[in-house]
Amino acid sequence: MPALLRSFTPADILARLPELGALLQECVHDGASIGFILPFDSAASQAFWMDNVLPALTRGVRLLLVAEVEGKVAGAVQLDWDTNPNQAHRAEVRKLLVAPAFRRSGIARLLMQALEEQARQLSRSLLTLDTRSSDHAQGLYLSLGYVVAGSIPAYALAPAGDRLDATTIMYKQL
Repeated sequence: MPALLRSFTPADILARLPELGALLQECVHDGASIGFILPFDSAASQAFWMDNVLPALTRGVRLLLVAEVEGKVAGAVQLDWDTNPNQAHRAEVRKLLVAPAFRRSGIARLLMQALEEQARQLSRSLLTLDTRSSDHAQGLYLSLGYVVAGSIPAYALAPAGDRLDATTIMYKQL
């Protein structure tokens, strides 16, 4: 069954908090370098959505796109345009997540393409993001036309807490 994309509202976050929390937790436990380290429990995962994403959605400075497959949350991505006045032309891609059971099915590409269309509608002509260097996601971003601006060594602690990983900074002009 194909994925259905929806723009989540603050009410949707509250109604689907356990599923969003499970998505984030699954991705972290699967090794995704998205800002969290193990141990990472459901309370911490749900707190991210409540304390970080919900306030930004409520303020109208972030978009949360969610992919659903057969009614189940399968993936998500955020567009953050909470920028200074001299950066009103750009936005940041945040937390592209696809549940391990749904990977390699085109959901990440679908989410990114929809996110780019939303950015265009917001008159954002430059998107930026960072990803763990040599991660699978880097290949996806390159295939979507993102350009490597550079890399920073020892940028973030790996999810297992056992090493420092480099990050690659990327951008795309829309």
